[in-house]
Amino acid sequence: MTGANSGIGRALVEALAARNGRVVLACRSEERTQPVLDALRANHPAAAATFLHLDLADLSSVRKAAASFLAVGGRLDVLVNNAAVAGTRALSADGFDLTYATNHIGPFLLTNLLLPRLLEAPEGRIVNVASAAHRQADHIDWSLLDRRDTPRRSAFHDYGVTKLMNILHARELARRLVGTRVTTYSLHPGAVASNIYRAVPQPLQGFLKLFMMSNEHGAVTPLYCATAPELRGVSGRYYAHASELDPSKVAQDDGLARELWERTERILT
Repeated sequence: MTGANSGIGRALVEALAARNGRVVLACRSEERTQPVLDALRANHPAAAATFLHLDLADLSSVRKAAASFLAVGGRLDVLVNNAAVAGTRALSADGFDLTYATNHIGPFLLTNLLLPRLLEAPEGRIVNVASAAHRQADHIDWSLLDRRDTPRRSAFHDYGVTKLMNILHARELARRLVGTRVTTYSLHPGAVASNIYRAVPQPLQGFLKLFMMSNEHGAVTPLYCATAPELRGVSGRYYAHASELDPSKVAQDDGLARELWERTERILT
């Protein structure tokens, strides 16, 4: 679980721990994650909770985290790509726009690196936490995936584009994984008062959160995609309110999904 020390991620790992699941909290800060681990261990002693250092905006960190996880061994049944940011004005360690690096490029690489372990599971699942904001994006400006020298303020539209990428990623993964036991899902958790808006200046950030749902409510659909037995064998679909829903027409474009995959692969080589 990426981004598991706050927001939807924290609520979701708590729900999984309550089912005695083995959860790995993949986060940037061990210090900020430790209280979450302590609470999980106190409230759910039968569950196993561990920390994995991961900065999705740093590709070397993504590679190191994946290698560390794979070296430990053990089964991987579900990968939840949850961490995301919005409203940033910064570059990643590799020179990408921070919003695109955190929300798409890093998760894409992490998923590819962990895929061999997911393929070994009796029923592997990949869950991409997207957003209804993807409906604001009617195309992808490929230059936004280029490395750049100076940062730019990413707007709500950029966040929507990255969420469109999350859906297309899950869709293309599903196509590539036909014939395996791994299935993929993308979803809209709802408008949640999570830490995703941490880069948005106050008082706008606080004002926006007044109209949003709790993290616990936001975790309902990701939990459904990660665990629902009726979704066994279903792959590449989009969900909201724990029900299947059609995403935008652009998000159903298989050619665009394939192009996104190929372009992302190229920038990672």
